[in-house]
Amino acid sequence: MNEQLVSMITQLVMEKMGEKTADAVPQNTATPIEKPKETLIKFYDTADNVAHEMPNITEAPNDTLIKLYNNASHTQQRSGEPSYDEPTDRTAAITTFQFEADNISESIQAARKHTPARIGVGRAGSRPKTKTWLKFRLDHAAAVDAVYGEVTEDLLNQLNVFQVTTRVTDKEEYITRPDLGRRLSDESKALIQAKCQKNPQVQIIMSNGLSASAIEANVQDVYLALQQSLRNLNIEIGTTFYIDKGRVALMDEIGELLQAEVVVYLIGERPGLVSAESMSAYICYQPRFGTVEADRMVISNIHKGGIPPLEAGAYLGTVVEKILQYKASGVDLVAKES
Repeated sequence: MNEQLVSMITQLVMEKMGEKTADAVPQNTATPIEKPKETLIKFYDTADNVAHEMPNITEAPNDTLIKLYNNASHTQQRSGEPSYDEPTDRTAAITTFQFEADNISESIQAARKHTPARIGVGRAGSRPKTKTWLKFRLDHAAAVDAVYGEVTEDLLNQLNVFQVTTRVTDKEEYITRPDLGRRLSDESKALIQAKCQKNPQVQIIMSNGLSASAIEANVQDVYLALQQSLRNLNIEIGTTFYIDKGRVALMDEIGELLQAEVVVYLIGERPGLVSAESMSAYICYQPRFGTVEADRMVISNIHKGGIPPLEAGAYLGTVVEKILQYKASGVDLVAKES
């Protein structure tokens, strides 16, 4: 190709491009646009990674958002402000957890010394405290075990007593039919007549009643102390025996059957939530069918937390001596003594 022709075409193209560039420039000079300040934080949409910029915040030149301190110097740290050098949970002293202390008045503290009852135990909101509730459940379970438990054969062998039964067939019937626990079975009547001494001065009987635990825990000490006390007083003792599932009024039928002058009945008490091992001793002068409750006497609360068993047995001997002396018991004995 002709070099002269190429040079002419190139010059024409350059001139034409220069004219278009001049036409594109506006006649009026525009005000320069200030470059926006760099944003503090940029948020990105995870879907399209589009940056959403937060609006610019005008801050004073000396007012910084976060102050960083050098570990070597804490001169700018204000008093009462937590240190940023280490976590705040390490600055506080570590203390072991303690339950809320009971604020008990002096009067309640004094009452607690004289009773095992649940007084001043406090509450957690509207409910008992956990410790109190667990102790209640434990005592209730012990009471149930006492009612449904049985006296062991080993204890009866140690006391050298034989066993008879009432007309009750099981524990459920014993609880729901007290009348059946007040009468001996026919076989038991025949056994008592065959083995027991007739017309004794004092006839001692024992029964689990409503607490087998009470008999297991107390009857041996009470019985041995009572025996010794009566022998020291030269009072004759009949043939002692044990009654399974007996009631208090059963002593009337036994008094009728053996014609005993005094009957001493050691029986397990209805268990409570303070003690499931409490035993009672009922004493009556010439108990017979038709004897009223006013003629009976009772020494109750015999257990390690109440009347000590040995002390109760010794005291029973003096009560029996008084009954034989006045030939009365219960209300009649009180009247004759006065």
